[in-house]
Amino acid sequence: MTPTNDGHRIELLYRATTAPRLVEVPCLRFLCLDGHGDPNTSPAYSAAVKALYSVSYAAKFDVKKVGGPNFKVSALEGLWWAEDLSTFLTGDRSQWHWTLMIRQPNAVTDDRLTHLAHQAAAKTSLPAAAELRLTSFEEGRAAQVLHVGPYATEASTIAKLHDFIREHGFALDGHRHKHHEIYLGDPRRADPDKLRTIIRQPYTAA
Repeated sequence: MTPTNDGHRIELLYRATTAPRLVEVPCLRFLCLDGHGDPNTSPAYSAAVKALYSVSYAAKFDVKKVGGPNFKVSALEGLWWAEDLSTFLTGDRSQWHWTLMIRQPNAVTDDRLTHLAHQAAAKTSLPAAAELRLTSFEEGRAAQVLHVGPYATEASTIAKLHDFIREHGFALDGHRHKHHEIYLGDPRRADPDKLRTIIRQPYTAA
């Protein structure tokens, strides 16, 4: 799939309200890093966040330096899943798998991103940057909703979203359809009570 160029359509996907709605997510391009374990205690998770932000901002300034568009660095996003889905109910975060991502504009070429990632790994003491990968994927049909507040209180919002999907006659599979979160603002600096997270869940026909 080729990543879409429809900027306005994409930006609408990064706006949400506390009322769930159905969306169609086209093919998008991301800088990613995969990991495993509790995001609150895992050094790998913290290193992944730092590496993604570092290289994404480096890409922004790299494009601007050669006269390209002065784009805004996109939000941090995360895909979450587990082999045993009950760990999401029990809160056993040590069993969670994750892919952290930041969407990249077409103005940033694959070659430059690869160069900047290796440069960051060598010069800024961010070895995780060398593990970053580029991927494009099309999430397709999904539903999303805005959660306001700490991540620990997301359960009721997620339940509301899942109920919304089922009420519209669709189904979701916790193994095939990864739980997707989009962190509006910088989660490293925001007051937990003011955190704004878009929760997105792909689905299929029932």
